[in-house]
Amino acid sequence: MTAWYVYILSTVQCTFYTGITNNPTRRIRQHSGAIKGGAKALRGKGPLKYECVFEVSDKSTALKLEAWIKRHSRKHKQEIIQCTRIPEIAATPLPADIILQMNSEHRSQ
Repeated sequence: MTAWYVYILSTVQCTFYTGITNNPTRRIRQHSGAIKGGAKALRGKGPLKYECVFEVSDKSTALKLEAWIKRHSRKHKQEIIQCTRIPEIAATPLPADIILQMNSEHRSQ
């Protein structure tokens, strides 16, 4: 079974974007315009950076967690990023060093 990920990206204007993917490295490249398929809302707002990434067991759970995060205010999203607010849906936050690695892989491509 493929793992799914829920992520919060930040833009150069310090706005947050929440989404889901089964391949975080590919997805940030899409959003950044390196390859086809990124969200229109992120065009021209780079560089983008993963703030947090949660691993979940399936797409259904990822969609529920994404919706839960999107319902919250910017302040609550900042708390989620800082891991002071735990998502209600079972999710495992990826360690900061893995998120850093995904960000650095994106910058090197």
